[in-house]
Amino acid sequence: MAELVFFSGTMDSGKSTLALQTDYNHAARGRTGLVFTRHDRAGAARISSRLGLEVGALEADESTDFWEVVDAERRRGRLVDYVVCDEAQFYSPQQVEQLARLVDEVEIDVFAFGITTDFRTRLFPGSARLLELADRTEILQVPALCWCGRRATHNARTVDGVMVVEGEQVVVGDTGADAVVAYEVLCRRHHMRRMTATAARQHAVAGESMLDL
Repeated sequence: MAELVFFSGTMDSGKSTLALQTDYNHAARGRTGLVFTRHDRAGAARISSRLGLEVGALEADESTDFWEVVDAERRRGRLVDYVVCDEAQFYSPQQVEQLARLVDEVEIDVFAFGITTDFRTRLFPGSARLLELADRTEILQVPALCWCGRRATHNARTVDGVMVVEGEQVVVGDTGADAVVAYEVLCRRHHMRRMTATAARQHAVAGESMLDL
């Protein structure tokens, strides 16, 4: 039985790495698949892992209809056994429904990878629909860590080094500290306190105990 599986985790938890491994494992067994992504840090039509792995992919944008893409492949005589969808939080609810339809009506396995909430701790629409429709939701077992050592559960956005909690939901950035727009994973406690690693270091220099942060 085909399944729609949503693999979820914060940034730095290995989602893209697992997406690439999933595609490799299925292709190695002779299965034919399509790999999609959206807004990857490496640019359009790429899936990149922070471990240094990078492959070409199909870029999904607002106009992408997954049902039509797969149907076009089938009309050309190419069997599609599975679909890998990275950065699935950026897909629209309607696109998630298209993926579910591929599972139910064509028996194609769909493996979606993404984060659930944005820098404001609000659900992405695509992730919300995946949570509602997926046959299974898997939480990635490799924990990302907050600067304090706790398990990271929230994604923070910084602009010029300062954490922000307002703004457009989708702004492409990376985890590099030198980026104008950057992202950092935090535990809930430090996300609520807006205490990034940089802010914590500044407080430590000022003589405050790290235990109080």
